Amino acid sequence: MTLRADAPPATTRIHRFGPAQRWVHRVTALLMGVCVVTAAFLYIPQFAQLVGRRELVVRVHECAGLALPVPLLAGLGSRALRGDLRLLNRFGPHDRLWLRAALHRDRRRESRPAGKFNAGQKIYAAWITGATLVMLGTGLIMWFTHLTPLMWRTSATFVHDWLALTIGIVLAGHIGMALADPEARRGMRTGSVSEEWADREHPLWRR
Repeated sequence: MTLRADAPPATTRIHRFGPAQRWVHRVTALLMGVCVVTAAFLYIPQFAQLVGRRELVVRVHECAGLALPVPLLAGLGSRALRGDLRLLNRFGPHDRLWLRAALHRDRRRESRPAGKFNAGQKIYAAWITGATLVMLGTGLIMWFTHLTPLMWRTSATFVHDWLALTIGIVLAGHIGMALADPEARRGMRTGSVSEEWADREHPLWRR
C-alpha cells in the first residue's frame, strides 16, 4: 500500500501515561465528582428539595469521601506513577518562569518552559491533594461527633463547607482547561500524545 504524494504526514505519537496513571485519574475523578454532586444536593436548598432519601445521599457522600485516597494509594505500586509524583513534587527555575508568564498572560512559547508537567499542573496537584486531606480530616470530625468537643465540630463544619465550595470552583477551572486542550485529554484517555503538542507545550520534557 502506498501513500499519495499529497497526503499529510502521519502524526508521531509518544507515550505520556501508562494504565496506572490513567486509572488512578479516572477513579479519583469519579469519586470527586460523586462528592461534589452529593454535596450540592445536601447543601443547596434548590437541589435538596429534589432528594427524597437524604440519609442515603449522606452515606454515599461519606463513602465516596473516605474512598478518595484509595486509588492513589493503590497506584503507588506502579513505578511510572511514582515517577510522575516525583516530577509533580519538584519545582524548578523554569516553573517560576512559567508562572510569571501565566500571570502576565504571556502566551509566547519560549516564555512558558515546562517539563512533563507545567507549573500550573504542579500547583493544582499539590493544592487538590492538601484540600482532599483537609476535607477527609474535617469530615471524620463531623462524622464521629462523640469523639471531639463541640468547638472542634463547629470549626470542622465551617472549614469543610467553605473548602468544598472552593474545590468546586477549582475543579470547574480544571475541567474548563481540559476541555480547551483536546490533545491533553487524549493523552489522559489513551496514554499517548502527538510529538508536535509535546514539543509545543512541554519542551523540557525528557522522553
